[in-house]
Amino acid sequence: MNIDHAVYWITEREAIRIRRGSGQPAPWTDDPILRAYRFCNVRREDDAVTQHVGRTWRDPYRDDPLLYFAMAVARFVNLPDTMDELGYPVPFDRDHFKAVLDARMQRGEPAFGPAYVIPNGGSSKPKVDYVADDILYRLWRARDYMSPGRGSTLAAYCARLAEFNGVGSFMAAQIVADLKYVEPLRSASDWMSFAISGPGSRRGLNRIMGRPADAAWTEPAWRTAFGQFEAAIRPELERIGLSDLHCQDLQNCLCEIDKFLRGKLGEGKPKRRFVAG
Repeated sequence: MNIDHAVYWITEREAIRIRRGSGQPAPWTDDPILRAYRFCNVRREDDAVTQHVGRTWRDPYRDDPLLYFAMAVARFVNLPDTMDELGYPVPFDRDHFKAVLDARMQRGEPAFGPAYVIPNGGSSKPKVDYVADDILYRLWRARDYMSPGRGSTLAAYCARLAEFNGVGSFMAAQIVADLKYVEPLRSASDWMSFAISGPGSRRGLNRIMGRPADAAWTEPAWRTAFGQFEAAIRPELERIGLSDLHCQDLQNCLCEIDKFLRGKLGEGKPKRRFVAG
């Protein structure tokens, strides 16, 4: 196991955030890859879309027992402009949802954010109709069952979300990552330790563990190796002032480290360039 690249990326990405936030002029790093391409923050809560989700939907409606549904809409849309046009989506108006997203596309504007790939589950429906009918409407109809209860763990609630066709474990974990900052999941016993792998974090952990980047993982094997990685990097996180970094953020960092190393090692370029503004 070699954690050097992970320590470097986490240290420098957080330093970029601090330099930029303090008003220093760009560029905020000498690293050519970090300077040229977009990377998520070390903490997901510092990312622009997550801050918008928190500011406009999650925090004002933190006591709504149906907040889980709003967070699902937020992450399947994942675009602040679309969220603002929709308005807080509880109760769910399926026709309004479709009308807003269709109108945006007819105007030549994006309806969905680019960060997450949403498979259509083999459906021939347009993406807007598939998300509205086959995912969100089904989640809404199950609202009595889906509202998280006190005493639930993040892992248990994530598994409940992932039961729904079209959600899957990755998107379920993204929804949990928002909900964990309000009760009842804020008190979950696994608040710090919960994490589920995604495609990027599987590749990232492969690199840390000295495996081929695209080597396959079972989820239990990934979780065991992730635990070893976490134990190795915790002293370094403490040293750089990030001892409170929870495992979902650390899992997300692995995804970004994979993107960084692809560029650094000449295996390809990250998809989105960064333009300082």
